Amino acid sequence: MISFQPTDEQEVVREAMHEFAETAMRPLARDCDEASKIPEEFLAKAWDLGLVGTQVPEAFGGAGEARSPVTNAIVLEELAWGDASLALAAIAPAGFAFAVADQGSDEQKRELLPPFGGESYRAGALALAEPGPTFDPRAPQTRAEAKARGYRLSGTKCLVPMGDRASHFLVSAAGERGTELFVVPRDAAGLTIQQPEKNLGLRALPTATLRLDGVEVAAADRLGGAAGSDPQRAIDRARVALAALMTGLSRAVLDYAVPYAKERVSFGKPIAQKQAIAFRLAEMHIEIESMRWLCWKAASRLEQGQVATRDAHLARDYAARQAMWIADHGVQVLGGHGFIREHPVEMWYRNARTLGVLEGAVSV
Repeated sequence: MISFQPTDEQEVVREAMHEFAETAMRPLARDCDEASKIPEEFLAKAWDLGLVGTQVPEAFGGAGEARSPVTNAIVLEELAWGDASLALAAIAPAGFAFAVADQGSDEQKRELLPPFGGESYRAGALALAEPGPTFDPRAPQTRAEAKARGYRLSGTKCLVPMGDRASHFLVSAAGERGTELFVVPRDAAGLTIQQPEKNLGLRALPTATLRLDGVEVAAADRLGGAAGSDPQRAIDRARVALAALMTGLSRAVLDYAVPYAKERVSFGKPIAQKQAIAFRLAEMHIEIESMRWLCWKAASRLEQGQVATRDAHLARDYAARQAMWIADHGVQVLGGHGFIREHPVEMWYRNARTLGVLEGAVSV
């Protein structure tokens, strides 16, 4: 018998994350968006959830719990229901830590992973995105030139989450053997970190632009060492994570729009009773369910060790399109109220647009 019902453990995790989102994230979201800043107290609370450290191998300083992409997708949906910016800040270190845990050499794991199993928030960043309308994470414009003892990296990365404090960056670059990932320390010569970026949405999340002007890294800094790595695996996991985040944000829009439509009276009756509004809300619900199933299917393939490139691409692409559609219709359900800061829907609209172009920020 095939069942799509979450396990009892996943239900417990979902309920715990929803409570955290409702009590620790929702009350902060608007103030953080207005101030373009995330309180250190929130980062400490989020770190205490163990979203990263518990899934780092015990041999390298973590708790050693088995990582479940499906469970992580459930977690990310609930956190994004609370607020997408705060959710990304909480989970951004996973993009770096999980990639190193999955594909790093033993030397890289021993050096880089122990801080992520510590008690204090630790930021490392996955840097895949690049400026430009034709950006493809599988074919970066950043170049890696092979040298006698390593590589010289040149190019620009953008939308790097928590770049204001990351100790290391995992940078994708194209070289003689195709696209590869390189560990670049924050203090590397030739690396310029420009932050904060001013983005349409996710304004509370500090993102940075990295300019690599002939940054030299050792051969041992290539992810995986001599064996190299498979950047597509990191891309697939990032896409599934983004799909989960956009599903949670979309659910937040619907959960706000439905009671509003029931309470808002026009021409003597609630607007939810008007066919155009009722059908729109129903379609929003259908799309959210579709987004979730696509996300879970891709996450399940990752969990089973199968190739998930196609499923991850479809999940992220569909979520990006439909999250924007849902946010847009959420604004329209609220009418003029959808455009004012008294209601959070305008913020969610901006966040949906920005999430749709964000590649390589997180991981499951």
